[in-house]
Amino acid sequence: MDLLNTLVDKGLRRELPTREEALAVLATSDDELLDVVAAAGKVRRQWFGRRVKLNYLVNLKSGLCPEDCSYCSQRLGSKADILKYTWLKPDEASKAAAAGVAGGAKRVCLVASGRGPTDRDIARVSETIETIKEQNEGVEVCACLGLLSDGQAERLRAAGADAYNHNLNTSEGTYGDITTTHTYQDRVDTVTKAHDAGLSACSGLIAGMGESDEDLVDVVFALRDLDPDSVPVNFLIPFEGTPLGKEWNLTPQRCLRILAMTRFVCPDVEVRLAGGREVHLRSMQPLALHLVNSIFLGDYLTSEGQAGQADLDMIADAGFEVEGAGTTTLPEHRADAVAAAGCGSGASACGSHEESGCGSHEGGGCGPCGGHAVPEQAPADQARTDLVAVRRRGAGTDLAPNA
Repeated sequence: MDLLNTLVDKGLRRELPTREEALAVLATSDDELLDVVAAAGKVRRQWFGRRVKLNYLVNLKSGLCPEDCSYCSQRLGSKADILKYTWLKPDEASKAAAAGVAGGAKRVCLVASGRGPTDRDIARVSETIETIKEQNEGVEVCACLGLLSDGQAERLRAAGADAYNHNLNTSEGTYGDITTTHTYQDRVDTVTKAHDAGLSACSGLIAGMGESDEDLVDVVFALRDLDPDSVPVNFLIPFEGTPLGKEWNLTPQRCLRILAMTRFVCPDVEVRLAGGREVHLRSMQPLALHLVNSIFLGDYLTSEGQAGQADLDMIADAGFEVEGAGTTTLPEHRADAVAAAGCGSGASACGSHEESGCGSHEGGGCGPCGGHAVPEQAPADQARTDLVAVRRRGAGTDLAPNA
C-alpha cells in the first residue's frame, strides 16, 4: 500500500505527514487494519524498540470540580457515583505511589480535580512531590493540576516535578462544544508555561466524543506543533451521570486506527495508551502495544482498569518488555534537547485534572460535539456498560490499590 510505505519512510525520518495522509489512515478499511498496525509498528520500534513505559495515577483530590467538561465524571453537576474526597496527605499520596512503583511503574502521575491550583495547593503538592521522591528512589513525578498561573510551574519544578500534563482533548474548532468554563487557548497557555519552566510537557487527546476524522487530525497536528514529550490518547469512558454517558462511538478497529495516525504524526514522541483502553479495545489491547510505547498500570482516577498483573502479562505475552528505571524513555535526539532545556528527565508526562489527561480521566471525552459526523457508530447492543466500573479501591479508600 503506497500510503503506508510513504508514512513509514516519513516516520523513520521524523517527517510530518500531510493532513490528507493522516485522514487516509483513519479512512482505511478493516481488511487493511493489520497492514496499518504493522506499518506504524515499524516507526514505533525505530524510536522505542519493544519497551513499554508504565505510569501510575494517584488521584490527590477527587470530584467536586467547578468546571463543566462534558466528558468528566468529576465535573460540575456530575451525577456519577464516584469517590469524592479532599487532598490526600503527603504520606498517603506517597504510600499510593509506592504501590505503583512496586508494580513496575517508572512514573507517578499526581492528579487533582479543579480548575487550577491555588498557591497553597502548589505548596501542598510540592511537599507531596518531595515526600514521594524521598521514599521512592529514582521515580519520575508528573503533576496534573489544571490551569497554571504565572510562577506555579517553576515552583513545581523546584520541588522536584519532572513533568506536567494538561491535555488539549479535542480540536480548537469544537472545544467550545465540550467545555464552556475555560477555553482551548487556556489549555495551550498552560502547556506552554510548563514547558517554559523546564518541565517535560505532556498533552494529549480524548477520542469517542462524536468528533469527526477532521477533528482528530486537527488536535493531533496541534499537539505536534506544541511538541510535548508525551501524547496520551484517551478513549471516552461514557460515565452514567455525565452529558456524554450515552456516547458509544468507538470500535476496537477505530481505536487502533486513531493510535496509528497519532504515531505517524508523532513518530519519536512517547505515545501513551491511556483511559478507556479496556472499555473500547478490549481483547485487542495487545495490538495497540505495536503502536504505543507507554500505558497506565492498574486503575485510573475514578474508574477501575484491568488488574495490574494482567497488564504485565499482556506486555510479556505480546513480546514486549517493561522499560526499566535506568532507561531513558525518549530517543537520544529528543532526550538531549530536553536536557538542554532543563526539562525533567525528558521522559513523558501524564494525567489530567479531568481524568483524561495523561489519559486518566477515564476515557477522555469532550462534550457534545454538535453536528459532527460520528464515524463507525457502534450499534446499541455493543455498548459495554459492564466494563465501566467506578473505582472503589486505592487512593481515598482503605482498600489496597490495583497495581
